[in-house]
Amino acid sequence: MQWKHFVIICIFQQLWSYFFIFIVETVAYAWYTYFIIDLKGCMTLRPYHANQIKNIALLGHAGSGKTTLADAILYYTGAADRIGKVAEGTTVLDFDPEEKKRGVSVSTAIYPVETNGVKINIIDAPGLFDFAGGVCEALTAADSALIVLSGKSGLTVGAEQCYQKARKEGLPCAFFVNKLDSSHAHFYRVISILTAHYGAVICPVVVPYVEGEKTVCYLNLIDGKAYRFDGIKSSVVTPAPESDDISHMRNIMLEAVASCDDQLMEKYFEGEPFTEEEIISALSKGMANGEICPVFCGAGQLGDGVPLLVDLLCRFMPSADAKPAVAQKGDSEVSVPCDENGPTALLVFKTIADPYVGRLSYFKVLSGKVKADTRLINSRTGNEERLAKVMWIKGGRQEDADSISAGDIGSVAKLGDVLTGDTLCAAGQGLTFSAVAFPSPNLTVALVPKAKGDEDKIAQGLMRLMEEDPTIRFEVNKETHEQLLSGLGEQHIDVILSKLKSKFGTDVGFKTPRVAYRETIRKSVKVQGRHKKQSGGHGQFGDVWIVFEPCDSDDLVFEEKVFGGAVPKNFFPAVEKGLRDSVMKGVLAGYPMVGVKATLVDGSYHPVDSSEMAFKTAASIAYKEGIPKANPVLLEPIGTLKVLLPDDNLGDVIGDINKRRGRVIGMNPIEGKRQEVIAEVPMAEMSDFSTAMRSITQGRASFTLEFARYEEAPPMVANKVIAEAKQSES
Repeated sequence: MQWKHFVIICIFQQLWSYFFIFIVETVAYAWYTYFIIDLKGCMTLRPYHANQIKNIALLGHAGSGKTTLADAILYYTGAADRIGKVAEGTTVLDFDPEEKKRGVSVSTAIYPVETNGVKINIIDAPGLFDFAGGVCEALTAADSALIVLSGKSGLTVGAEQCYQKARKEGLPCAFFVNKLDSSHAHFYRVISILTAHYGAVICPVVVPYVEGEKTVCYLNLIDGKAYRFDGIKSSVVTPAPESDDISHMRNIMLEAVASCDDQLMEKYFEGEPFTEEEIISALSKGMANGEICPVFCGAGQLGDGVPLLVDLLCRFMPSADAKPAVAQKGDSEVSVPCDENGPTALLVFKTIADPYVGRLSYFKVLSGKVKADTRLINSRTGNEERLAKVMWIKGGRQEDADSISAGDIGSVAKLGDVLTGDTLCAAGQGLTFSAVAFPSPNLTVALVPKAKGDEDKIAQGLMRLMEEDPTIRFEVNKETHEQLLSGLGEQHIDVILSKLKSKFGTDVGFKTPRVAYRETIRKSVKVQGRHKKQSGGHGQFGDVWIVFEPCDSDDLVFEEKVFGGAVPKNFFPAVEKGLRDSVMKGVLAGYPMVGVKATLVDGSYHPVDSSEMAFKTAASIAYKEGIPKANPVLLEPIGTLKVLLPDDNLGDVIGDINKRRGRVIGMNPIEGKRQEVIAEVPMAEMSDFSTAMRSITQGRASFTLEFARYEEAPPMVANKVIAEAKQSES
């Protein structure tokens, strides 16, 4: 039996060795995952000088692949262990629960990467029109913009608008044609469209070599080398392939480069080749002057072309100190150099409101250096703010920083009364930088709480969210008593209500807001209001004759022309009070009365039974008797509408305004083949105007709508409103 024991012991030892190896491998893998891979994005950032920092905003239309490209850059620079997918919610910069749920970016995200001795702050802005506030935040923090285009869709409306906004802010721009791994993607068609729109500023730098419909490799036109990519790994293709398209792109680049430098122009005409250093220098100069917009290409999801993009961005994109900031100091403008040795000044460009952590402020240091316990003055409030701890921003995480120097971006938590757009500077500086210019909301809904008594919680939650998103407006209408929420579109409203539920525990629906109509009269009447009541003891007696007539006032105009003491003077205030209470509710649909003048001309009283309450009641009776006889009418609010739109959409937009009973009163041509249409429209017809404009003009139009006056509503509209009011009362 000894040999059986021996076999059992051997089997047991073998199993134990397997188990031990399994435990060791598991622990080693866990250590690698959590301390190597996970900490790639948590390595302590070293301080950089402003000339080594590049703040680049990733802009473009929704679906162009900005967030995926950002992930590819993180992967290439070692800040992430893979390229995530937006649809699966695995990207680094779409960390918000709403973004993971919806598969789109809804807010600006920032992540710093270090490569080639340069620090790049990637600022990923949302592409949906409903979250245009994020683009404004990104442009405020950035020193340049990389506009991402889809190789399939080409130059879309969102990309056009981002380019216009970036150039308006004076930022150098570059383009990245993405998704060249997709079928129907065509880089050279996109280049043709860009050139047609923007002319000679378009300068191809990296172009694909295509066989059939497949991109085989990418050519760097600066050094003349071709690269084949396996993800972010590249290999040089020799000899570099040639084609008519590539030759044409090279000529476009050389012409653009030569136009930036007189000496290069001479070399170009003489047929002399440019050195790589000359091209890089000219590109840098041309970008700074706005004369060149380089064009790159690749496939962000695969990582193709990303190494070329990152390396070239490091070489000729402008650094943080390329242009001094401009601030208001007193009544004059001053230039503020991006110098870490200068007086400290920073601009808060984004705020995150969290019900548990508190307010988190994102800032860009424009001068000096920020350390823990730095004390700065808020230029808006004049209050001193203590920055207890400053942090780097890494997507949805923050990392403690020893200091943050001029040109760099950081965050700080729990500042007292600091809002987006505030300037914090050293005592005695008195600087105020231009605040972030956010778009005005254009879609308003009335909130409907799912639970009774949640109105206060809704108001408190929205006030916190307004700190985070300045494109939100919230108010309580004093007439309709509705809580009104305004945003940039339907998806924006939906995200706000979703955040209200997830962050503040309030479940809210919405509906179309009630319109604040008015009522008035069209002729004069004289009526008696008599109140007499006897119920034992002192009775109640009040008797008034009142003339009601139209006037131009928005408020009740009350006068008295009583002779001979028919109504004692001490009862005049009671009569006026009764009338003012009455005009708050009209006789047609219950809306407030305007344009009414009431004159007390006669009456009578009883020395014992008359009282203020009796005369107040008598005035109310006179109102109810007289107003229906004075030809009451319903008034609707009229607004002044100003629409900025492309010439091509002019007819369709005017047609839509006419359908809404609007009247076009003027048109003004604007530079860039655009028109300004000015019209007067009934406010009741404008609840879905923003959606219609987005559909008609593909998002190219913008508009403002401001209340102007009240006008008599057409009979058909008035009858409908009156019928709805009676139905709601019943």
